[in-house]
Amino acid sequence: MTDFHTGLGKNAANHQPLTPIDFIIRSAQVYPDKTAIIYDDLEHNNLTQTWQQTYTRCRQLADGLRKLGIDKNDTVAVMLPNTPAMVECAFGVPMSGGVLCTLNTRLDINALTFCLQHSEAKVLILDSEFAEHAEIIDETFPDLIVIHSTDKAVNVERFGHMSYEALIASSDSLDNWEMPTDEWDAIALNYTSGTTGKPKGVVYHHRGATLNAISNILDWDMPKHPIYLWTLPLFHCNGWCFPWTIAERAGVNVCLRKIDADLILQLIAKYQVSHYCSAPVVHNMIAGGKPEYKDAITHTVKGWVAGAPPSETMLAAMEAMGFHISHVYGLTEVYGPVTVCAEQEEWNELDVATRAQKKSRQGMTSHLMAGFEVFKQGTTEPVAVDGEEMGELALRGNMVMKGYLKSRKATEEAFADGWFRTGDLGVKYPDGYIKIMDRLKDIIISGGENISSIEVENVLYKLPAIESCAVVAAPHDKWGEVPVAFIEIHAGSTLQRDTVMEHCSQHLAGFKVPKYIVFAEIPKTSTGKVQKFELRQAAKSLAHETPKVTASAK
Repeated sequence: MTDFHTGLGKNAANHQPLTPIDFIIRSAQVYPDKTAIIYDDLEHNNLTQTWQQTYTRCRQLADGLRKLGIDKNDTVAVMLPNTPAMVECAFGVPMSGGVLCTLNTRLDINALTFCLQHSEAKVLILDSEFAEHAEIIDETFPDLIVIHSTDKAVNVERFGHMSYEALIASSDSLDNWEMPTDEWDAIALNYTSGTTGKPKGVVYHHRGATLNAISNILDWDMPKHPIYLWTLPLFHCNGWCFPWTIAERAGVNVCLRKIDADLILQLIAKYQVSHYCSAPVVHNMIAGGKPEYKDAITHTVKGWVAGAPPSETMLAAMEAMGFHISHVYGLTEVYGPVTVCAEQEEWNELDVATRAQKKSRQGMTSHLMAGFEVFKQGTTEPVAVDGEEMGELALRGNMVMKGYLKSRKATEEAFADGWFRTGDLGVKYPDGYIKIMDRLKDIIISGGENISSIEVENVLYKLPAIESCAVVAAPHDKWGEVPVAFIEIHAGSTLQRDTVMEHCSQHLAGFKVPKYIVFAEIPKTSTGKVQKFELRQAAKSLAHETPKVTASAK
């Protein structure tokens, strides 16, 4: 047997850690004058930045952070909309040696406080849009260095240690940054509410970020210099790794502070946007935009949709506009999309309804993902390939997280038997395509965001009049799903819907507040377990009904 190991080990010449930082270096070298960032809201801001300028600013950001004390594995948290600063942080923070923690801009102050504490953040870059949190953060974390990021769109009084531009200007060296010494080094930290209502910190490594970014290119057949519109929140799975994808392709990041259908359509036409990603709600908004803005788009636009399968109505509307929509699937724990409904040429001959049924499936593994399977629950035995037998979806490969920060038990449970268990139930069809059928743990996906039913229920139980409650999802034309609260009150008590809504608004982010309140007896098993499947059936009829306003004594 030939020895292919002795004297053939890894060394600096033949083995370097994979990192997406390489992508911005190459684009700045090969395409220094190509546009990297456009920020045009057609009202206040109109900024254009090349790849050389962006690379320089990222190195300045890294140097500025290191001068503030950021070192290897220190957490740098950011709470920013899709602005140029957010794109720069995707590179500048890991170049400083720090770990980028992108915070959901819709978090309430309690969840935000938890994330800052759990991550042990040393620096927080906070946009003016979220200035309301600044005072509480300052009082709660006196040692946290707060950087104020702003632009002409939001004018508020200055706060924090310094401005973002002052941080960039504080740099006096373009060489005070570093590459990872190990591709397993952490590059990012993302928080997900999971199923318990308590956020879990998902840790990404440089290797996974690199491979996901490249896999996006392969899955989409993305050419050089794409023009990418940031309709997807950059805080969500680091924008599905697309900051790094666009850098690898030397493309254009068209930044977008807020979601507005008419603005989106105008930017697509003005800058010839070629690609964008979003939850179904944004696609529906675009399809419902003003006809004159839609008519101005004469080129093909490609979109990815995730969070819920594309509906026949949405697909037909987008196809009429010349948009090509593909369905992808992923979770925070796997860097964003890791499966894609790879389309077959013969699907083009199908009618819209049949094609929508085909495209509603979560599909096949991405190019650089190793495995996507449906197992009988609690086993590694695959379900029958018949499109009927349901099991739990599982994933494995190089685009799976390192694990949950400070939670060895949760990490071990997630990786049982060498697979990442998603908590989603699905089926597998004879052609090998997989489709989600239900969620094991009642996660509600509203506008692409996960809502824990348990978290909402715990808030409701703080109201003394409530004896029992259950939160489930109701289908919604705009948001995909919205939370519905079924409430059973104590004998002799009364409770008003407005009281419930006000209470929830005080303790939950707006998108988590139940959109329907139903006062009724909660169905339970003989052991007292809530029969949520019955409530889900009842919730399906709520889209066109007016919820009860009050409830009287039982």
